[in-house]
Amino acid sequence: MSSSLKITFVVAANDKDILQNNLLTSPCLQGAHPHQVLVQEGFASAATAYNTALTQGTNEIVVFIHQDVYLPERWLSDLEATMQSLARVDANWGVLGCWGVKENGDGFGYLYTPGQLVIGHALEAPEVVQTLDEVVLIVRRSSGLKFNEELPGFHLYGADLCLTAAKLGMRSYAISAFCIHNSRQHFRLPSEFYDCYRHVKRIWREALPIQTSCIRITRFDGNLWRRRINEARHRIFSRAPQRGPRTEDPRIILNQLHLKERT
Repeated sequence: MSSSLKITFVVAANDKDILQNNLLTSPCLQGAHPHQVLVQEGFASAATAYNTALTQGTNEIVVFIHQDVYLPERWLSDLEATMQSLARVDANWGVLGCWGVKENGDGFGYLYTPGQLVIGHALEAPEVVQTLDEVVLIVRRSSGLKFNEELPGFHLYGADLCLTAAKLGMRSYAISAFCIHNSRQHFRLPSEFYDCYRHVKRIWREALPIQTSCIRITRFDGNLWRRRINEARHRIFSRAPQRGPRTEDPRIILNQLHLKERT
């Protein structure tokens, strides 16, 4: 199924092999294609990397995406169908993504992630969510949305962007555009994550509680302390569990999923 979309893909990369073996192997980025690919390297935060790319982008639709994501052949046509659907009901949408959560913690979307395998399912229509996971974030350049450069590092910038959109009267949606997130999933979060947590909590204190894909940000930090206690318990017992390893070639994952569908 073909698509007429022309997209600016933006990726903050720190490993050329991971980038080359995952995102850049996606069918839509093979051969002569109409898309723009901006690889952002050496930035101190996702916000500065992505805002810089916004000034360089040449297409209306901008996809901010992790370097370890693989986009199957029909990803573009699924995205185009979603945007056509939204044009009829909410042409002023803010942010789209492949996985998002509502305020009550319910998750929506459709993707593969190691350890959890396929999460979500194909959606009949885009689902309004409070925040989106950073694995894939899609915006319109004409919306004027930008990332908050007060936010350090490379965590929770998707939640921050969705909250910015909501403040400007724009909704965020989880969409049905299946992709492979070929990441190495770890149980423990880095200290940088908690720095980002504190920044989001301070910046958006009037919006609390904020539900993200990995943690609930609240006034009294209940979810944060439970997570840190669990991490400390694992450190004490010298266990460093992984939720799932990265596969050398994400197309292997896709082939395995297709095999399961046929059996």
